[in-house]
Amino acid sequence: MTISQDQGEHRPDTAQAYWVTESGHGELRREAIEAPQDGEALVRTLYSGVSRGTERVVHEGRVPERVADLMHAPHQEGDFPGPVKYGYLNVGVVEQGPHEWLGKTVFALHPHQDHFVFPTSQLTAIPDDVPARRAVLTGIVEVAINAIWEAGPRLGDRVAVVGGGLVGGVLATLLRKYPLDRLELVDADPGKEELARKLGIRFAAPTEAMDDCDIVFHCSASNEGLKLSLQLAGDDSDVIELSWFADKEVTLPLGEDFHARRLNIRSSQVGAVALPRRHRRTNGQRLHEAAKQLKDPLFDTFITSECTFQNLPTTLVKLFERPGGFCHVVAYPQPEE
Repeated sequence: MTISQDQGEHRPDTAQAYWVTESGHGELRREAIEAPQDGEALVRTLYSGVSRGTERVVHEGRVPERVADLMHAPHQEGDFPGPVKYGYLNVGVVEQGPHEWLGKTVFALHPHQDHFVFPTSQLTAIPDDVPARRAVLTGIVEVAINAIWEAGPRLGDRVAVVGGGLVGGVLATLLRKYPLDRLELVDADPGKEELARKLGIRFAAPTEAMDDCDIVFHCSASNEGLKLSLQLAGDDSDVIELSWFADKEVTLPLGEDFHARRLNIRSSQVGAVALPRRHRRTNGQRLHEAAKQLKDPLFDTFITSECTFQNLPTTLVKLFERPGGFCHVVAYPQPEE
């Protein structure tokens, strides 16, 4: 339904937002929000998503001081280790702003908050045939697209994705569309074989994975996974590193496969568009492409739990205590129809 200007003028003057207050704790805080100015929109949140790996690091106060500035989320408030308002998977509806945006479902790189004012130049319109709940994955699909642009898979390539978590699973979902010779999901957890089955690709335990790959994408954020990735890569090939190790120390046997077979480890970091596309694509265009890819209902596989916004502080504590699962969705209260 298109929301009129008159309806949009009845806007809230405060919002609730989730803040990490100290290591392992968080709370909802109320804050004032201003009326949107030219080029801005008031967004009412429908859903936000919890990126388990990154947000756990933030929750536990483990962001390394050396890269704290670089790891700021686009619309974060506060500084690491806290108090900090953090998050970047937000889907809402525009309630006030330029006429062409009114009533649109949009994705924004914004923390967990029920209402917020945002530049329209940084909003991504969600296609009508992409459900709002699924659209919280837009930022994760963007990460996977950037890695694919970084690696440039070719016809007949042999590709391995090491680590079948949220990022690895979403990446494999996109790669399955490519005319590859083989695509293998590698994980130490035998339960990830079910994911590979849904995607229609081969699954392998680390000891069974096929080597001589043209490209290996590493997504496990583990020392063992990166070591295995080097073993699976073919001569003169690339390992694309998508993991964020935060404060973990990583030790690699660089005297083995790395030097002997002239391998490359290349970082894929979503803060900048991958170099092979950087001069022809913007961050906004990359997000737009991610939103379009979410028309595939298979991506619903990666939404595995949900809570209400009011329960977010207690739910996150439990969520980070239990491994497993993919994206956790936060549902926000909505006005009565």
